[in-house]
Amino acid sequence: MSLSHPRAVLWDLDGTLVDSSEHHFVAWREALAAEGRSYDHADHDAVFGMRNDDLLRRLIGPEIPEAEIARIADAKERHYRALVAEAGIEPLPGVRAWLSALPGRGFRMAIASSAPRENLDVILAATGLTGVFDAVISSEEVPHGKPHPAVFLRAAEGVGASPDRCVVVEDAPAGVLAGKRGGMKVIGVGPRHAQLGADLSVERLDQLPAGAFDRLLSPG
Repeated sequence: MSLSHPRAVLWDLDGTLVDSSEHHFVAWREALAAEGRSYDHADHDAVFGMRNDDLLRRLIGPEIPEAEIARIADAKERHYRALVAEAGIEPLPGVRAWLSALPGRGFRMAIASSAPRENLDVILAATGLTGVFDAVISSEEVPHGKPHPAVFLRAAEGVGASPDRCVVVEDAPAGVLAGKRGGMKVIGVGPRHAQLGADLSVERLDQLPAGAFDRLLSPG
């Protein structure tokens, strides 16, 4: 593998590397209940993977003031980090094995997440994954959230790889679409992706075939 054309795997975090969906659901439900608004699992499925500002505009309306977005989002993230501290969090099945194997195959690795940087640092510390990735890109470092490809393009830049040499791993429809819009190959993880344009779909990462990343980036 030529170092002048590096390959990279760009990982989403929430729902892909760690099982955090229910933590996020409870945190959003509590934060929105304080605003007199309901939030159910159907709402959560529709917006999971979006950046906080985009999510709140979708749920409340495009006219919501920036100050309100910041206040509600800050409350939600405090709830979320408290839940992680109380209940803990673990990498999903197959994650540690792939994170150990890919660097030896010549892949660089980055996280490209819709979450705030403080959340990323908390999760990486809680799972013992701090320092594993060559770049960690949060929602705060790009102007647009998923399904815009900005976070993946920034992550590719951060590891020195061109988009056509990157594989995105995602669990959320917005993230799958963002990866495809960025000109990257995409692995969808979970039950919702076969119809969403992912190049390869699996229920869990421990079901991903050996050599899957290599094959996705093979010529032809």
